[in-house]
Amino acid sequence: MTTEARAVPLWRVGVIMLISMTLIVGGDVAAKVLSQSGVSPIFTAWTRFALAALVLLPFCGLSRADTPALRDPRVWLRAILIMAGICLILTALRTEPVANTFGAFFIGPIVAFALSALLLKERITLVRAVLLALSFVGVLLVVQPGFGATLGMVFALLAGVFHGCYVVATRWIAPLYRPRLLLISQLVLGGIILAPFGLAALPDAITWAGLGLIAISAMGSAFGNLLLVTLSKTTPSSVIAPLIYTQLIPATMLGYLVFSDWPDWVSFVGLAVIFTTGIASLALSRR
Repeated sequence: MTTEARAVPLWRVGVIMLISMTLIVGGDVAAKVLSQSGVSPIFTAWTRFALAALVLLPFCGLSRADTPALRDPRVWLRAILIMAGICLILTALRTEPVANTFGAFFIGPIVAFALSALLLKERITLVRAVLLALSFVGVLLVVQPGFGATLGMVFALLAGVFHGCYVVATRWIAPLYRPRLLLISQLVLGGIILAPFGLAALPDAITWAGLGLIAISAMGSAFGNLLLVTLSKTTPSSVIAPLIYTQLIPATMLGYLVFSDWPDWVSFVGLAVIFTTGIASLALSRR
């Protein structure tokens, strides 16, 4: 770990990550409430990108020198991958419990691990491969293929696949662009690409409560990701990545508090396996 990274104690990194993950999950919970009231997940996804872009634009320090990035096909590919992932997970949340959806979503790190080795030639370690294999077992316990698997869980798995590809695309172009530029580019491009579909799915009427939920959905995701970008300045990705598994804690708690959804014992075991392997990956990265 670098000298700069040691300046941030691990406990503080953990607290910031938990806050970040809670904000992101809170945004998705708001999106689920919206979908249950009849609002299209595509419309919610579009407002998430568009509003977050408007709010975060002043904080991203953009200059004229950054404009070539918006013409880079790799930047567009990355934006399309995260856009597809968000649309799919919001669609999954429409019918599936929050904790189960995020459990299936964690197929993403496995996809990222395989693609990083294949495309980016990153080194594979036996211990990391074993941990990811155990994590995959946890995902299977959550999804339960052939034993109650639903279309919503398929959407959640696909969301994880797209997010895993997005992580690899980010690693691919991260040396070329600033983190805040990458964040605002995906928000702006996502807002532009989704605009026709979002406007086509515009609800007939939106209540004040609906507007509040739209704001929570967009701002929870935006500020949660902004915390991640800020933290990445002082903390290695090998420390941050495993802590993303803390997302399962607020996902389980908010799912129960808001929707009274509690995973069955098989899914709960799967979630525990996924979380444990994530913490073990953190211990491995520190060593």
